[in-house]
Amino acid sequence: MTTHTLSVLVENKPGVLARIAGLFSRRGFNIDSLAVGPTEHEDISRMTIVVNVESNSLEQVTKQLNKLVEVIKIVELDQSSSISKELLLVKVRADVENRGQVLDAAQIFKAKVVDVAVDALTIQVTGNSDKLADFLKVMEPFGIRELVQSGVVAIGRGSRSITERSLRPVAVPAPPPAAG
Repeated sequence: MTTHTLSVLVENKPGVLARIAGLFSRRGFNIDSLAVGPTEHEDISRMTIVVNVESNSLEQVTKQLNKLVEVIKIVELDQSSSISKELLLVKVRADVENRGQVLDAAQIFKAKVVDVAVDALTIQVTGNSDKLADFLKVMEPFGIRELVQSGVVAIGRGSRSITERSLRPVAVPAPPPAAG
């Protein structure tokens, strides 16, 4: 099995997420990561779906997704031609004795302290899954109190947009005949 990242443009309507997640579920595929958000077009959302499946199974799912009325476009993002990131918020024990060490470790990962308490720091770090896993390994000895991690968001490299030539054409009425 291999990991695949799909960027899916969908109509921004209620129930679309449930239908797409259900399609994966009915076929016995586990979604490793799912992120949904608005695009530059208010009536379109983008779903970034990371799934670990065989290529021929992925092709079947893609064909099924394309049959859904609300799906506008599906693109598999190749790791070399796209940028992907995740967000991690982690609350770490940081008392007087170890606060400096926690801050030093956060700085190495270009992380940002977003909340300070007497005995804890909440740190925000972004990057790929490997970077976030490495960051957590460094933070574990200090004591992780709580963490939350977003799904993968990804975008193709270069100037081209997934929405170019993807939007369904809008019927334009023919001009009235010229009066003669």
